[in-house]
Amino acid sequence: QVQLVESGGGLVQAGGSLRLSCAASGRPFSSYTMGWFRQAPGKERDFVAAISWSGGSEYCADSVKGRFTISRDNAKNTVYLQMNSLKPEDTAVYYCAAVHKTLGTDYVTLSGGYNYWGQGTQVTVSS
Repeated sequence: QVQLVESGGGLVQAGGSLRLSCAASGRPFSSYTMGWFRQAPGKERDFVAAISWSGGSEYCADSVKGRFTISRDNAKNTVYLQMNSLKPEDTAVYYCAAVHKTLGTDYVTLSGGYNYWGQGTQVTVSS
């Protein structure tokens, strides 16, 4: 089992920045591809960004490209999502997810491609 705990959400004005963190425990963190998803009220859970187990490959949704950056620190068992130039439409609950590297990266943009999920952290962007 992998336990994931997100932090760093909050209320920010449009144009502002936040950095989300996701701390992992339970299994060797460096063996897992990590992803960030978000879900707004009444909407489906959408892919935001992902990073391979080594950090060598990154994936990003078009809607956040150029504004959000995913990174990981395997020594700290933590994955980050730096969010800049935030917009009201970025308002959502943000979830961290993990999948073991042996399952590959073909499905990293799909919520069904992950085995483990955090509880989520709320991000609210005011206009």
